[in-house]
Amino acid sequence: MASRRDFLHHGLRLTALGLVAVPLVDAQAARSQTEAPGTDLEPPPDLFDAQVVDIDFWVKPRTLSVIRPQSGERANVLYWKDGEVIDSAYQELCHLLRDVNGKASIAIDPKLIETLWASQAFVARYGLERPLEILSGYRTPASNNRLIEQGVPAARQSLHMSGKAADVRIAGLTEEVLGGLVKSFRKGGVGFYYRSGPKGGWIHTDTGLNRTWKG
Repeated sequence: MASRRDFLHHGLRLTALGLVAVPLVDAQAARSQTEAPGTDLEPPPDLFDAQVVDIDFWVKPRTLSVIRPQSGERANVLYWKDGEVIDSAYQELCHLLRDVNGKASIAIDPKLIETLWASQAFVARYGLERPLEILSGYRTPASNNRLIEQGVPAARQSLHMSGKAADVRIAGLTEEVLGGLVKSFRKGGVGFYYRSGPKGGWIHTDTGLNRTWKG
């Protein structure tokens, strides 16, 4: 875990550069962390940049902690160790990222899983250990069309339909910060979906062309 001194130095550098522009966490989450007994979380930097991680970050075992709000499922899946994907764990992740409404699954792009894991693991380095909420993973064409008909943001050629996209959030992180972190991995497209309400919006991440948009 990065030290508080590292955080302070990082924050001073960002302030000097004028890069600290948005709050890292929403106010409600910050209050809950402050009020929770027995917690000693170090504050993360105001701007995440995945390009600063060292090689040790990428070679350690990878466990992805996820929640599927639609189905109520929770899982901690060790899917990568000693340089290899664990096939049974990969199959479990494909199931967790299935189309819950369409009751169908597909082989999920391993690059997408890597981005999801890396985003969660990166913020955990700064004490923010939260499960990744999977709002949408694979979608059947029928499910995707249904969303379009309902006026929900969904592309007609969505990468969700090929197992190469997911809509996610991490409780406590703003869309701006989580999206900025995902973008810094440079692994594909990132969509920022800002919404009001207690849970806020979400981030779309995919393994297509590097691009960003707001919805």
